[in-house]
Amino acid sequence: MLKRTPLFDTHVAAGARLVDFGGWEMPVHYGSQIEEHHAVRSAAGMFDVSHMCPVDVTGRDARRFLSLLLANDVDKLATPGKALYSAMLNEAGGCIDDLIVYFFSSERYRLVVNAGTADKDLAWMGAVVAARALEVAIQPRRDLAMIAVQGPRARELFWQVRPAARAATEGLGNFMAADLGDLFVARTGYTGEDGFEVMVPAQEAASLWADLAAVGVRTAGLGARDTLRLEAGMNLYGNDMDEGVSPLDAGLGWTVDLKTPRDFIGRTALEKDGQRAAFVGLKMLDKGVLRSHQKVMTAHGDGEITSGTFSPTLGYSIALARVPVGVKAGDTVQVDLRGRPVNALVVKPPFVRNGKPLI
Repeated sequence: MLKRTPLFDTHVAAGARLVDFGGWEMPVHYGSQIEEHHAVRSAAGMFDVSHMCPVDVTGRDARRFLSLLLANDVDKLATPGKALYSAMLNEAGGCIDDLIVYFFSSERYRLVVNAGTADKDLAWMGAVVAARALEVAIQPRRDLAMIAVQGPRARELFWQVRPAARAATEGLGNFMAADLGDLFVARTGYTGEDGFEVMVPAQEAASLWADLAAVGVRTAGLGARDTLRLEAGMNLYGNDMDEGVSPLDAGLGWTVDLKTPRDFIGRTALEKDGQRAAFVGLKMLDKGVLRSHQKVMTAHGDGEITSGTFSPTLGYSIALARVPVGVKAGDTVQVDLRGRPVNALVVKPPFVRNGKPLI
C-alpha cells in the first residue's frame, strides 16, 4: 500500500492527480503543470515534500560520524543553522543518496534524505554507527511535514501568514535555517528560485497550506517540481545518479572534498577511479523532446541522457546527460530520438536561475 503525507486529504479535495512516487501517493499536478511551473518562476508556488525524510543526528560523536559518512566536509559548518549539500557514498564510491545536512552544534544535526531511499539510508547509517561503536542517535522525524514555498514572492507571502517568524528568518542567507521549535524554516529549495522549505508538526501542515493558498501561493505538484529542478540543473536521485554512479560522474565533484586528508566512505574508490564521464547540459536544436535513457552520440563515443524534458521557461527541450570525457560546452552532438538522429548543443547547466535564462 502506498504511503500518504499529512496533506493527502488536502490534495484530494483540491482535485490533484495522484501518482506513485517512490512508494508515496503524491500529487503530480492540480490541473495544469505548465501553469504551476510559471507560477513558481513569476510569483510563488508551494509543494508538499513531506515524503522526504528529516533525520536528526545527535550525540557526542555526531560530527565524527558525519565526517565519515559524507563526501562533503561537515567541518565547513561552523555557524548554527548553516546547511551543506552532499552525497552519501558506498565503499565503491557510488551514491547511496544525496542529501542536505543542517548544523546546529557539533552534537546536533538534521539531515533531509530522499523519500525512495529513506529506509536504505537509515539502515546504512545504523550500520556505520554500529561498526564503529559511535555514540550517535539517529532519529527519523516522520512526525514532521515539509512544505516548500518557492518563487520570487515566496518569502514575502510566507511572512504574511506567519509574521512571528519574520524576525528570525528575514536575515537568513542561502543554505541557512532557523529552528524555531515547532517551526523549522530553511532558505533552501529545488527549483532555482528563492524561497523557504518549512517543517511543521504533521497536524499543522493543512492549516499552513490553507493559509498560504489564501494569500495567493499556487499549489504545485511533482510535475512542475521536476521541470523546475531540471531547468535549474539539479540532479534527481535515481535518474542522474545512483549507487552505481560516482558523484564525479554526476556533475557533483564540487560536493566532494578531496583537498583535506579526511577519510570518508568511498574516498579510496574515488581517488583510484577518478572521473570517468562528463556530466553536461543539452539544448535541443531540432524538433522533439529529449527524454531519459536516449542515446547521445558524440565525437568521443556514446553517452546517455539522464533527465530530459520540454522547458516551459525556455520554450524548447533541454536535458542532462552523461557523456564521454572530452565532450565540452559548445559541441554539437546527436541524440537518438526513436531511431531518428537529432542535433543538440552541449551547454553548461544551469539553464535557468532566478527566472532568468542562462543559455
